[in-house]
Amino acid sequence: RVGSATSLSSAVVSSRLQELVRLFRDRTEKVKEKLIDSDITSDEESPVPSPAAAPLPAPGGELEGDKPSGDDHYCEMLCCTFKHRPWLGRLKSYKFPSSIDPLTNLMYVLWLFFVVMAWNWNCWLIPVRWAFPYQTAANIHYWLLVDYLCDLIYLLDILIFQTRLQFVQGGDIITDKKAMKENYMRSQRFKMDVLCLLPLDFFYFKVGVNPLLRFPRCLKYMAFFEFNSRLEAILTKAYIYRVIRTTAYLLYSLHVNSCLYYWASAYEGLGSTTWVYDGEGNSYIRCYYWAVKTLITIGGLPDPKTLFEIVFQLLNYFTGVFAFSVMIGQMRDVVGAATAGQTYYRSCMDSTIKYMNFYKIPRAVQNRVKTWYEYTWHSQGMLDESELLVQLPDKMRLDIAIDVNYNIVSKVALFQGCDRQMIFDMLKRLRSVVYLPNDYVCKKGEIGREMYIIQAGQVQVLGGPDGKSVLVTLKAGSVFGEISLLAAGGGNRRTANVVAHGFANLFILEKKDLNEILVHYPESQKLLRKKAKKMLKSNNKPKEEKGGPGDPLIIPPKADTPKLLRAALAATGRTGGKGAMGRLRWRLRELRAMQQ
Repeated sequence: RVGSATSLSSAVVSSRLQELVRLFRDRTEKVKEKLIDSDITSDEESPVPSPAAAPLPAPGGELEGDKPSGDDHYCEMLCCTFKHRPWLGRLKSYKFPSSIDPLTNLMYVLWLFFVVMAWNWNCWLIPVRWAFPYQTAANIHYWLLVDYLCDLIYLLDILIFQTRLQFVQGGDIITDKKAMKENYMRSQRFKMDVLCLLPLDFFYFKVGVNPLLRFPRCLKYMAFFEFNSRLEAILTKAYIYRVIRTTAYLLYSLHVNSCLYYWASAYEGLGSTTWVYDGEGNSYIRCYYWAVKTLITIGGLPDPKTLFEIVFQLLNYFTGVFAFSVMIGQMRDVVGAATAGQTYYRSCMDSTIKYMNFYKIPRAVQNRVKTWYEYTWHSQGMLDESELLVQLPDKMRLDIAIDVNYNIVSKVALFQGCDRQMIFDMLKRLRSVVYLPNDYVCKKGEIGREMYIIQAGQVQVLGGPDGKSVLVTLKAGSVFGEISLLAAGGGNRRTANVVAHGFANLFILEKKDLNEILVHYPESQKLLRKKAKKMLKSNNKPKEEKGGPGDPLIIPPKADTPKLLRAALAATGRTGGKGAMGRLRWRLRELRAMQQ
């Protein structure tokens, strides 16, 4: 029993001593590594935030977050329970905002739509009701109902919406009720809004229901132009709305001219001459047809007979030429602005083709250049994204870069744990490049100065004896070449060929850009260097285990003994000398034994 206890205790002591030796050895290696490279920090990387404290359970045993609140509403259907929103209750408890942002509030844009509809009712139908006999005693109450509904919209716009619009004063956004109300009442908009609601309808009791008394309602044109500005700001293809609006201008001018022609015909007498409207068919369609032929100067119209008809026709011709030329010029500007990007793309491509033809570039290269132009334009809508963002402030460029690229860059293992602001600065340096099928992204042996992030498409890593075997296929979101950004001393050479498999859109981060950023973030720089060394060690570990001939030796072999010295030693040995040469011979044997 005593012997067994002694052997057990000795085994425990031996294992403990072995563990201590291993710990001391690891500690020695860490201290040696830290002395060699002062940039290496402790093994602990960026601290991981502790998870939020879990909510304490309620006395009943359930978490407070698991209990449905009293305001939640549930509806049961078959075997399931669905949560639904009490729309009627929310509508009843809805509170109108005390201030409205006119630039971003979609509710305000919707309200402007109703105001513009009321304004169009007055602009289009007041001339019709004045010139054509469409307003009669039988339907007058319908006309008046819609008229006063439009007046109510005008009044609500003045009392509720315009007095709550935010404005900028001295760089500050003013949301005070009194200040917003005073700002609106001092504006030109308020004067025009009051003028357009002049109560001329009281003259109905004296002169009858004359639509011309509602002509001031057409003075609310500022709401129309504001609606156009706000709507174009939220539309993805605003040029379509501009084309529709310009076409509406032309149709409205023809509409007013048709009303004036019917009024002139009624003034002269319907069917009194060959020039006036004869009173047959649909009066509005016939007069509109005459207005189109007059303003567009098609010709084929009957000659005016009286002085009134001649003056009216001359004014029509002059107005038609002016209005039609203005409409054509505006339409040309709208279409030109809509196709400006396409025009720039065609001009760049034509200039490049002209340059390649001048220098007699091979046809195969020209076809690849054309393919790059076409694919880049159709995939991005532009040739260079940086040209679009260069006009924006630095903060806005950063916001766009975060939304577009942050999800991809944050997944790179090399940058995990780094300063968040450093990653934000790095996002602004990313450059988008499109590679065609079978294009070499990087070649084996070349100096690596960039890191690549795949945005769209695929790339293939080639290797093997012939250098054409596909080792791996990288897809969207993958990263390669990140070690080359921090490697030094010859360790930044590419180890394989990378070829685009189909069209590939890559983000590129250059080494000089990263170095400029790391100057301001020394802690992140130390962490990146440490990670890069670990990744390099893991990549070179198989070679070290094999002990290849190219691996550097810790103690290099000694050089061979010179031939002249070996001859002298041999001669000394044959003569049996015991002087200095004998001692040297003995020393050489000792060194040779140590080397073996």
